[in-house]
Amino acid sequence: MWTRAAALVLAAAPAVAEPPLSAIDWLSESVAAPPVAGGLPAAPEAPAAPPPAPPVSSGAVPDLVMTTPLEGTTPDAAGLLPPSVTGLPRALWGPGGSEAIVARVRAIGTDTLPAGRALAARVLLAEAEVPAMTGAPGSLLVARIDKLLDLGLVEEAAALIERAGPGPAELFRRAFDVALLLGEETRACEELRARPDVTPTIPARIFCLARGGDWSAAALTLGTARALGQIAPAEEVLLARFLDPGLHEGAPPLPAPERPTPLVFRLMEALGDPLPSSGLPRAFAHADLRSTAGWKAQIEAAERLARVGALDPNRLLGLFTERRPAASGGIWDRVETLQRLDAAVAAGDPEAAAEALPRAWEVWASADQLPVLGQLYGPALAALPLGGEARRLAFRLAMLSPAYEETALAWEPADADEAQMIAVARGLPPPAQAGPAAIVLAGLSPDAEISPEARALLAERRFGEAILSALDDLAAGAAGDGRRLAAALALFRAVGLETTARRAALEYLVLSEAA
Repeated sequence: MWTRAAALVLAAAPAVAEPPLSAIDWLSESVAAPPVAGGLPAAPEAPAAPPPAPPVSSGAVPDLVMTTPLEGTTPDAAGLLPPSVTGLPRALWGPGGSEAIVARVRAIGTDTLPAGRALAARVLLAEAEVPAMTGAPGSLLVARIDKLLDLGLVEEAAALIERAGPGPAELFRRAFDVALLLGEETRACEELRARPDVTPTIPARIFCLARGGDWSAAALTLGTARALGQIAPAEEVLLARFLDPGLHEGAPPLPAPERPTPLVFRLMEALGDPLPSSGLPRAFAHADLRSTAGWKAQIEAAERLARVGALDPNRLLGLFTERRPAASGGIWDRVETLQRLDAAVAAGDPEAAAEALPRAWEVWASADQLPVLGQLYGPALAALPLGGEARRLAFRLAMLSPAYEETALAWEPADADEAQMIAVARGLPPPAQAGPAAIVLAGLSPDAEISPEARALLAERRFGEAILSALDDLAAGAAGDGRRLAAALALFRAVGLETTARRAALEYLVLSEAA
């Protein structure tokens, strides 16, 4: 529940006739709905030319009537990845209904295996035909964008919005917030000024007027809104301090809202009272990746995003190796162990790597970051002549990397566990084994059964929904339900997602062993 402290959130928008399309409750109320006249002040447009007079008929015989099909695309068809990249059919949604698909998209979770998160992102970014039974135009696109933001994939959401092109107010609202999260306030306000078909709310109007250098117009807008009772007291205080912080020098800091919007986040930052992103939705972590943030804030944000696959591990590596750690314990231990391991790998020094790897494994496993470590160093470590525990850990990190199959082809197994992982990596039947692993790996056998729900969806050619259903099973499997994990692996193989099935199985084997 929201408290009075959260009243700083800019949520004074007019009521709308329809329920909101978003499942995200932290978006800025930057656009009023329903829209009224105009956006920010802009240069007047030339008057439109009068319509031409209708042609005069030369006789009473009616002209030949010609029809042309309307081939415009709905925004729901927008995507960044073609079928040749995703491996998914263009008719991904088949005869399904958009309302059911939207519900499944909103239900995608992040507490799953890395292969599941990667597949979810692929589905969300895929170019695909719109569902046969469509609801409100753009509802599926908005749901996909909201889920990308929920997953922390802000840059991908920005690219998808750009690909979709100008859209309704709900889509622009997300474009505005995404720009704020990425530190592109000027662009956000320029786009708002260029959209006379959307009406900014008073806080967004004042913010953009000030960003554009028109401080007097911003102050006049605030004064008029105050006189007309069009702005909440908490909004007024925040915006007044933003416009003239000198008048409030010595005043106590404003209370931090529990659920700030990106606009409130930027306003607080401008006041010199930035809000830490660590307690906010993960999309806000991108704000701390900028060079204006302190190094600790940058590496914490990078780690938070990399943990859920929302940041390239190499970008994390660049931040973690930027300078020497300032202290010890917590994240500084991960910085120190990564730097030692990185130096050993860069030098090709087996002795240094054998010394650094066990400690790095320990501290990165405690932070649920082994997949990141595997992507960065797995193949290189597996190629070094290591022995004992270091060799065992190097192999497992390589199984968490994209080069899992190449490593498996060249690896001589040291025990039954390694032989099992090699078989999975190569797509071979795993050796017989009892226990939870056997239940899960049964999903890779040729006669494995998929769930009844997924079978029914596939029979109706609703491939996308079947995949989303399997992602639910995968998440349940990551939480301990081996049979549902097996069903997910079977579905992935049934629809041709062999790489996803293998990687998910390997991640389960390695991470469950490390837990």
